[in-house]
Amino acid sequence: MIRFFLLFVVLQLILFAAELTRPVQQGFVIPFTEGIAWVSGWLVSLFDSGVMVQGVVIRDIASGFAVAIQAGCNGVEASIVLIAALLAFPAPWKHKLIGILVGILTVQFLNLLRIISLFYIGQWDKQLFDWAHLYLWQALIMLDVLIVFLVWVRWLPASKGARADTEGAAHAT
Repeated sequence: MIRFFLLFVVLQLILFAAELTRPVQQGFVIPFTEGIAWVSGWLVSLFDSGVMVQGVVIRDIASGFAVAIQAGCNGVEASIVLIAALLAFPAPWKHKLIGILVGILTVQFLNLLRIISLFYIGQWDKQLFDWAHLYLWQALIMLDVLIVFLVWVRWLPASKGARADTEGAAHAT
């Protein structure tokens, strides 16, 4: 358990430090964030033609209200925490890679819901927008990371040693 925790912390430090570098920001984070804005705007436009996306900004043309997707709002940081946890946990690489892929997709799906809901909440009530943005959705995204990690751990096949112990216990009863 201590090995997992230390590796988890070290991996987060490395991944967060890498994320903050200019090459990673320019080559991945900014284009990724613009992509998240575009997908969010496209999904909103399926039901509301009065939306415009420019870079990381999604704007309602009628009201002028806009949300800008910034660091911490693009799901990258939540994905880093999840990736660090999956990599730190003792499991076969195949399972880690599957967990990372499915986990990031799950985090990003929830993040799209977050962005779209905040886009509409902000047009309705600024105070509720601030509360939902700063407290509710931050907690829900990190809870999503925890749930994805726990589901992934439960999905992992039992090791041969654990299986033998379980089978021995079953025969003893």
